[in-house]
Amino acid sequence: MAAEHLDVIIIGAGLSGIGMACHLSSMCPDKRFAVLEKRAAVGGTWDLFRYPGIRSDSDMFTFGYKFRPWNELQVLANGNSIRQYIRETAEEFKVTEKIRFNTSTQSANWSSEDKRWTLITTDTGSGEEKIYTCDFLVGCTGYYNYESGYLPEFPGVETFKGTCIHPQHWPTDLDYKGKKVVVIGSGATAVTLVPAMAETAGHVTMLQRSPSYVFSVPGYDRISEVLGKFLPQKWVYHMARKRNIVMQRWIYKAAKRWPDKTRKILLKGVSKKLDDQSNMKHFTPSYNPWDERLCAVPDADLFEAINNGKASVVTDHIDTFTEKGIRLKSGQELEADIIITATGLQMQMLGGMQLSLDGETIPLNKQMTYKAVMMQNVPNMAWILGYTNAPWTLKADMASLYICRLLKHMDETGKQVAVPLDRHGHAEEESIMGSLQSGYVQRANAILPRQGRALPWRILNNYELDSVLLLKESLEDGILTFDPPAAKNQSAEKAA
Repeated sequence: MAAEHLDVIIIGAGLSGIGMACHLSSMCPDKRFAVLEKRAAVGGTWDLFRYPGIRSDSDMFTFGYKFRPWNELQVLANGNSIRQYIRETAEEFKVTEKIRFNTSTQSANWSSEDKRWTLITTDTGSGEEKIYTCDFLVGCTGYYNYESGYLPEFPGVETFKGTCIHPQHWPTDLDYKGKKVVVIGSGATAVTLVPAMAETAGHVTMLQRSPSYVFSVPGYDRISEVLGKFLPQKWVYHMARKRNIVMQRWIYKAAKRWPDKTRKILLKGVSKKLDDQSNMKHFTPSYNPWDERLCAVPDADLFEAINNGKASVVTDHIDTFTEKGIRLKSGQELEADIIITATGLQMQMLGGMQLSLDGETIPLNKQMTYKAVMMQNVPNMAWILGYTNAPWTLKADMASLYICRLLKHMDETGKQVAVPLDRHGHAEEESIMGSLQSGYVQRANAILPRQGRALPWRILNNYELDSVLLLKESLEDGILTFDPPAAKNQSAEKAA
């Protein structure tokens, strides 16, 4: 079977993949590239998730691309708007024609002799196999499994006579009007679903094992609306973006430096929104702010649903599912017609693709990431991993720019191979997710790449420092090694 060769292959046509493709087409116009997308449409996460109320949990001035302004005034945009924004961006930059839809990438093998990647793919419809080769590979697949979310083994689930749904597989024909709904979970998905479903459901109960930090943000940017009457739209966008980046960074830094004070401020904000103060126990976590991600809700919609009696929160543990609902450890039984298991994500690296070096599998959980963009011992490969403590796209944009810088540098210097090598034993046991205590992170600790005790092997999650590390520092740092003479033997030995 003849292989199609390209200079660069991007895996994934979601927010990161389309952003990378746009940067590549602008900065490296001579590069022949393709985007391999498993699904039938662009959007990634925003095409997959279709549950009621689906929206961003970051403001769109920073969640949108820096190179293409978000020109609406809705702060937390809904899924359809984001999907349309990604699609229009791809069309504007003529990236859509580069996408190979319904293409599932099964494996990628680097040949040290040929200095190229060979990818085995299958058509998701016909099952037909196709082979691609490329000089440089970029993974833009996010970090979770699109096939299935995380679902704990609930006792007695088979006895429940109603409908049980995971938000990752939302049925388009679900009718919940006037129904009793229980949403299991307390993360971003749960706090989005509850007020959205409460508008037409009979009653919605959010069942959680423990509380999360929830805070309200304005649903509409009034400041930008006023400024837009006097200033050019582009100016307004960049001012809003800079303002929000500074604000987000300040909140995160304050939470880490003064956790007790930040906690008091967050809890005071919730107290002001709740009519019945007895509900505060459901919004008072035992951990410090930003040990797990904070949950943002627009215009206090979750608290409003609770105040008007359309929704309620129960903090307890599940004893068993019953025919009519869920019995809790306390003995209370929650009746339900529909149970939504908003129990989280199942993490997965590189979309499940098998990565190998000269035929030997590369154990990703044994490798460190270099500047959080490349992989130790893995030649000519990068991946886009956004922020966990700030809008994803802030980091994705910078990572894409860094990759384009690297490709241009390799062309200008006549180099064919770039591989990060750790010559000083910096590896530590800590994963790339660092101290984040979210359940989905802890469950996946064994499969995640490691990070080192010092730069450039350490994950910063710091916008200001990453801007310097990725966009200003020299590419020739002695760690990123170009055309190493013994690349094959050295890399294979370390990967093993």
